[in-house]
Amino acid sequence: MRDGLIISLLSVVPKNHTTRLMGAISRSGLSRLLIKAFAWRYKINLDECVGGPADYASLSDFFLRPLLPAARPTDETPEVLVSPADAKVHTFGRIVDGTFAQSDTRSGSIADLVGAADSRTESAPPMTGEQFEGGHYAVLYLSPQDYHRVHSPREGSLVRTRYLPGRLWPVFPTATRRIDGLFDRNERLIFQVQTDRGLIAAAMIGAFGVGRMTSPHADIITNTGGESRDVTQPTPPAITRAAELGSFGLGSTVILLLPPGDFTWELTPGMRVRVGQAIGRWSGSL
Repeated sequence: MRDGLIISLLSVVPKNHTTRLMGAISRSGLSRLLIKAFAWRYKINLDECVGGPADYASLSDFFLRPLLPAARPTDETPEVLVSPADAKVHTFGRIVDGTFAQSDTRSGSIADLVGAADSRTESAPPMTGEQFEGGHYAVLYLSPQDYHRVHSPREGSLVRTRYLPGRLWPVFPTATRRIDGLFDRNERLIFQVQTDRGLIAAAMIGAFGVGRMTSPHADIITNTGGESRDVTQPTPPAITRAAELGSFGLGSTVILLLPPGDFTWELTPGMRVRVGQAIGRWSGSL
């Protein structure tokens, strides 16, 4: 009932503008007074963070806290795909007829998710979504208690960073069951990594209160009124397994897209995963 009421209220609230205001407050110096209460409320493990609450200038800075190097060991097994985020497993499976499971009652479109029909982006070759048909997907949900940086699930070359502006609906489970095309409509920052197992995409999904996403690989800040953009380089930079791709201003969702192949997820619904942990593997040699 409470989640349903929130969705009903947000249907008439200017979500993007309200989120910008919330973000500005969280980045203000006064917000640092809330850090200790936030850490207590969400039972955040401060022992794995760089520094303590007093070392952060604002609540937003604390959301983006880096972790100590040993806090998230990376599984380097050659055939493994690792988790890009600290998150809870929402849905996962195979991509069939260009769709993925947004929830147990609704489907999402791969083409819409990656902005295949968005004429404002100009990159070649185009990101159509067809390269993932018959492949695999996983939807991973980040809550406020989680570490909010997103990492590469495999080593390769970062061939494109795409920004797609959109709405900022909440992404908690009730919303995914009620709102058509939720992940396809919200703000998105999508990374394409060319790997030895084919092209992999990691889509960061913004949400209400989570409008700001950034990346060290592109001069993009989401939810600022900007247009769709593709950022590419003549020589795509190499990226290591578990290297940072981007960060959220709060928790939200990451969607992984994999090409067809002999791949098996090692996930269960509701499972908690952490950055660098094996979440699936390919069988057979390259």
